[in-house]
Amino acid sequence: MGQRDDVVEAVRAGDRAGFGELVEAYRHELHVHCYRMLGSYTDAEDMVQETLLRAWRRRETFEGRATLRAWLYRIATNACLDLLSGPTRSREVAAGAGSEPGSPFTEVPWLQPYPDRALDLAVSDPDAVTVARETIELAYLAAIQHLPPRQRAVLILRDVAGWSAEETSGALELSVAAVKSALQRARATLRLHLPQRRSQWGPASPPSEEERAVLRRYMDASVEGDLAALTALLREDARQTMPPASLVYDGRVAILDMWRPHLVGPEAWEWKALATYANRQPALANYGRRPGETSYIAVNVDVLRIEDGLIAEITTFGTELHAAFGLPETL
Repeated sequence: MGQRDDVVEAVRAGDRAGFGELVEAYRHELHVHCYRMLGSYTDAEDMVQETLLRAWRRRETFEGRATLRAWLYRIATNACLDLLSGPTRSREVAAGAGSEPGSPFTEVPWLQPYPDRALDLAVSDPDAVTVARETIELAYLAAIQHLPPRQRAVLILRDVAGWSAEETSGALELSVAAVKSALQRARATLRLHLPQRRSQWGPASPPSEEERAVLRRYMDASVEGDLAALTALLREDARQTMPPASLVYDGRVAILDMWRPHLVGPEAWEWKALATYANRQPALANYGRRPGETSYIAVNVDVLRIEDGLIAEITTFGTELHAAFGLPETL
């Protein structure tokens, strides 16, 4: 009996503990896959649980013609498609949205960051780390949410997971011709919503030392309320967005005008910050203390896109995922 036969027998044996041990090895990468499909860390958690439940219930369908990983990816992809097609959970971006290429964040209010500490668990293959940053950065995640769900699934399976057109066809119950057509349309739409210059995606690696240095300077300037230093760190055409609120601050002046009352003056808060990393990008958790209070409370998480040593974009999220980031609620 070959190794694949052993896996088939183990999956179909009806031993819940043994089954759980086999599929647990894929939990983290399935979570990342569902996150790409949905753009939401918390929804991805729900879909991983749904995937493993469906896999257990359908274990007799695993015949070993595909790998266990591919079988689980197929189940996970279809679980996400079922969620996206639900009447109360539809997450297609409205037709005509995103007329301004490269700034789709305000049209994707469900977008959440993904802690690098969780990505590190999902990506153990050194070759996969390169793919991880290119297809996990916030700009990419927000852009693919503009695709219809089935096109999104085709794009992720073909361009991220590296599946053939035939494998994708079988997973999604589409013809090979339909898969190729969907991929072509998805790539064309994606180009409209990604940053126009490839350099704006950032290097295909974890945050560079330059990015880490900019993060440290940004943290220091924020804590000290140093508007001059912050001015020097922001690109003139920088943008700050705040999912799920449809708030956009375009340009360095607009961003500083929004920050100023919180950093200087009699009503200004005192600030502390902790460095973290999300979506292979530098990030920081901000903690504020109002005048007269003793504790610094968690306020938000800023994820930075840095280009040529300057901050080009800040995406500000709430504190819902502090536990996933390993961050405290107060300091």
